[in-house]
Amino acid sequence: MLTCCRTTETPVLAPTHPLRTAFTRYGTWAARHVKTVLPLSGAVVFISIYLFSILYTTDVTNFTSGASNLPHHVWTDAQPLGEGEGVEPDVIMRSIWVHGSYMKALERDTLLGALELQDELLGPTTDFNPRQPAHAPAQPDPTGADLDRLQRDSFHIINGLTNQSWFFHSPLQYWSGSAENIAADQDIVSTVNERKTQSTSVNVTLRHSIVFSGKRFEERRLVAADALVVTLIHLRDSPVGRQWTRKAEALASQHSEKWHIIPPDGRATSSQLYEFQFRPMSSSDWALLTAAYLFALLYLLRWLSKMHIVKSRLGLMVAMLTQIAASIVSSFTLCAIFKIDLSRIPYYAYPAVILTISMENSIRLIHAVITTSSPISNSDRIGEAFGATAHMAVANRVQNFLVLLGLSRITYPGVAALCAFAAIASLFDFFYLATFFLPVLSVDVRQRELSELEDASQKRNQASQKQQPKQPWLGTVSRIRLSETAASTRIAGTIVLIGFVLIAQAHYAPEGRGRWLNQLFAFSWRNDKPTPKPSLLIDIHQARSPTSWLRLQDHETAREVINVVKPWARSYVARVYDPLIFVMTGADRIPHTKEPLFLPALYDFFLHGIPQFVISLLTVLAALRLFTSYLVRGERQDGPGPEHPDHEGLLSVRSLRKGHTLDVAMMAASPGAQLVSVGLDRAIQVWDVPSGSRSLVLSDPEVPLENPFPVLSMAIDDESKWLALVSWQRVFVWGIEERRWVTTRDIDLGPHKAQAVFFSTKTPGSLPILVIVRRNGTGLEMQLESEDCRDFAICKTPLVWAVAFTEKCHAQQHTPPKSILTASRKNCIHFVRLQGSEWLSREVKLERLDARDIHCLLPIPALSMYLVGRSQFVDLVDIDSDAIIHTFQTETMKPRTLKYMCPMRTQQSGLTSLTLSYVSSETGDLVIHTYLPQSEGDAICPYSPIEPRGNARRQWGQTQEIKKNVPDPGVWEALPSGSIVGVRKRRHNQRTTLPSPSSSTTPNGLRRRAGSRAGSRAENYAASAMAQSWEAWVIKFLPGAKSDFETRALDVHDSSGEDQLQQHDTLDHLMISEVGPMVRLSALSVAVGFGNVVKIISVGHEYFDKARDELGQIGPEGMLNLAGNRRKKVSAMPGRAASATAPASRFD
Repeated sequence: MLTCCRTTETPVLAPTHPLRTAFTRYGTWAARHVKTVLPLSGAVVFISIYLFSILYTTDVTNFTSGASNLPHHVWTDAQPLGEGEGVEPDVIMRSIWVHGSYMKALERDTLLGALELQDELLGPTTDFNPRQPAHAPAQPDPTGADLDRLQRDSFHIINGLTNQSWFFHSPLQYWSGSAENIAADQDIVSTVNERKTQSTSVNVTLRHSIVFSGKRFEERRLVAADALVVTLIHLRDSPVGRQWTRKAEALASQHSEKWHIIPPDGRATSSQLYEFQFRPMSSSDWALLTAAYLFALLYLLRWLSKMHIVKSRLGLMVAMLTQIAASIVSSFTLCAIFKIDLSRIPYYAYPAVILTISMENSIRLIHAVITTSSPISNSDRIGEAFGATAHMAVANRVQNFLVLLGLSRITYPGVAALCAFAAIASLFDFFYLATFFLPVLSVDVRQRELSELEDASQKRNQASQKQQPKQPWLGTVSRIRLSETAASTRIAGTIVLIGFVLIAQAHYAPEGRGRWLNQLFAFSWRNDKPTPKPSLLIDIHQARSPTSWLRLQDHETAREVINVVKPWARSYVARVYDPLIFVMTGADRIPHTKEPLFLPALYDFFLHGIPQFVISLLTVLAALRLFTSYLVRGERQDGPGPEHPDHEGLLSVRSLRKGHTLDVAMMAASPGAQLVSVGLDRAIQVWDVPSGSRSLVLSDPEVPLENPFPVLSMAIDDESKWLALVSWQRVFVWGIEERRWVTTRDIDLGPHKAQAVFFSTKTPGSLPILVIVRRNGTGLEMQLESEDCRDFAICKTPLVWAVAFTEKCHAQQHTPPKSILTASRKNCIHFVRLQGSEWLSREVKLERLDARDIHCLLPIPALSMYLVGRSQFVDLVDIDSDAIIHTFQTETMKPRTLKYMCPMRTQQSGLTSLTLSYVSSETGDLVIHTYLPQSEGDAICPYSPIEPRGNARRQWGQTQEIKKNVPDPGVWEALPSGSIVGVRKRRHNQRTTLPSPSSSTTPNGLRRRAGSRAGSRAENYAASAMAQSWEAWVIKFLPGAKSDFETRALDVHDSSGEDQLQQHDTLDHLMISEVGPMVRLSALSVAVGFGNVVKIISVGHEYFDKARDELGQIGPEGMLNLAGNRRKKVSAMPGRAASATAPASRFD
């Protein structure tokens, strides 16, 4: 149960481990094929339920009639006892087994011979009715003499329970012990089946299980038997028992020619003590199991209550309980097929066993999904979570299986059956975890019922830290109790499971001798339980041995016998003598057919029930398929669509057309997926990307006050309500919702355009302010509510870089503060923070002496750090202490091409990975450095989501570096989902002789580079060839060292209606010689100018979610969005870094 290091911590497999890779691939596949996996899982459940109804019976009179008996509310067993325990038997059992030919005991000659033997042993039994009148005189004990009928009947137990009492049961009582009735019976098999509920004079039912041995059933009917069993039960001083012994010895000498008798002398000297139990569940049993169920339910509700999504909470709880119910039904079905008797343990105990081993694995999977980075695709998220936890579930199953296997060898038969059931259930539980719960969880995640869980968990952690007292040990206990930490529970289920087995074992310990505690701790069960003595039978090929026949007796027979011999008790002890075996001379005892391996009811099902079953199964499969398709289709209509199937690639492309007639030259995006594009045609379009709608910013080139051109910079506020356009001498603010100009202001930028333009909110609910950072080292704050404008100082030297970002909100803050990072021409860094209503600037004094070649600053708000990009290395700097946490060595990079990714995971106190990417100035390749901790689960840089300012300096941990290169990257962008997306020309050479396209002139006097839709066929061909020379590419980083690389031609149309209409129209965009600007639109998407068309390139099928986008942590919330000029090559563009302000070239 523990590792070699004796730890209970969950072992973690490396991301590249073959087992984890296999589980990850399956989890991803299952999440993408819910409509296939979920119906198949449901079909297995249906098969189990269908077979369950066939293989089990609740008819107590029909037990062992080819079907298994369901558990009841009692503990039952027939277990042997040791001779040295000093136990006095309550009754003595003697029996004869009468055999004809193999499995032909129901032949008439065998029945008549058995009746003759019965009358010899007991006296005449025709129309047996031993009841005597109430005042009949007592008969003396004729010691050594044979009893007449009156004497024999007077000692019958129906006339009073004494030490001389006796009774018997025999299959010949079906015919009232009459040879004439047997001879006249034309259908013996029908008689046997019709009278299986007949009772004796003491109300013991003549079930087939007690009067026949070696039975064969077809369609729940007895069709053959191997032996007729006549059983005498008497007390210690019964004269009938003594007569039976004498008569048996006499029969051995008198009928040696007609019968072959075993043992030959007729003396059954071997005996064994057996205890037959029938114990209803006591009040303590009910209380213990009820407490176990309540504890499991409260644990589940407590854990699920931390998820503040009501629908998810209820749905996941129902899914977990459904998984447990399916495991129970499937296990019962398999146990019935393999003839494992589960009727000895009360039914109330079986679900409790599954609860102990099922919930922890389901909860572990949910926890892994929560802690897996949410910006990655949902299918990959599910796959990574399953890959990280499936090996633990398998190890847990193997661990439980081995423990249960060992316990089954040293426990009583009833408890051993419970162990077998639990072992089978653990396997089924993993099967349904992988085929039922996993798809249900993937659907739940797709519906975004868990997508905000990370934010909720983060806020809850902050609130709990504010409310909890400062007691470290108490906080640790609370977190463990509430599963807030990753404390391992991988042996908890096993420990509880062993506890259940021990409690069940205690119920079968002998009463009144206080031995069960010694047995529990000394493991002496096997030694204390004597092995039944072997029978003397050798060559008669009995279909069932006397020992197995004895243990086959059901609990109803035990209850009826207890009511006769010890009405006040719940068990009785019997000394059972080996039976006398009578085999008819000349009988053929060689089996000519092999006995069935499985339960007879299963063979009946295959012979007679297959057509109906197949029809039912196909109907259920179709219904499940339709229902699952309805759920998935509902997802697309009501929420985000499902992940891309296997035949689709990682990349999906969507086009925004008809907004511009000339090239798109500048773009900006807001967190709410509002995109603003500025074209060379002097059109400014505001695109609502999720809905696909657009609106035009109205401007009149003839009116200077309404003409924002040339547009140098632009910014959108976080709420997507305001758009600021900055030209050389004026600032224009457009109301996106109102679709009108709100205000215009005169400004003085000098000879250079602004380094940064952004909106900021000082107080919640107020209108934002517009901040402009000038090149000369000063800033301008502009109020939208009034005409107030004021300047503030940042740096005394000209700036080469400025970036605005929103800092991390700490527990004592109501709103996150807005800050600015700037770098000057003299390589000095200034940090500007809005405190109250003032912008306060301070110079950052780094420890490095050679602080040169600073070309970009990239803030990481979630860590309260930022990156300082230099020519050959990158510094990671703490914002509060100005300490350099770590320095990364790089190749010589092109200025302003540095970007980063650091996906965060909730409930982890540290940075789990960091990726730096830039363009090499020597090769032009995109160089990617990924830093991972040495061991999975560790942090490379500790931090706390609620860490107050001023904490001690943090250290960079031991990491492993993975380096990748992408040649000829073109225009590219890093996404917080763990992907880098780019657009480039295809790498293969494509030489095509094209006619020169005709040119036309727009009203603005600018030359257009393609003809109209009515152009010539040659123009269409030229445009098509140019379009096909461009491709989008993505490199997707998965947890660990894995990555996927994929390309897609940009001429491939997506499935939107507009694209289908234009699928055969090759001139839906201008001829492309150079790709336009690219901006990050969301955590999974970028927008890129492609001639006069805007292409939305997504990793997977994007649904635009502002909250989800902010979880990516690639850059600060509310950062200034990238703007660029398509006329410059990407290597020279000054704004390719994440969270950077990219200046755009002037255009008129």
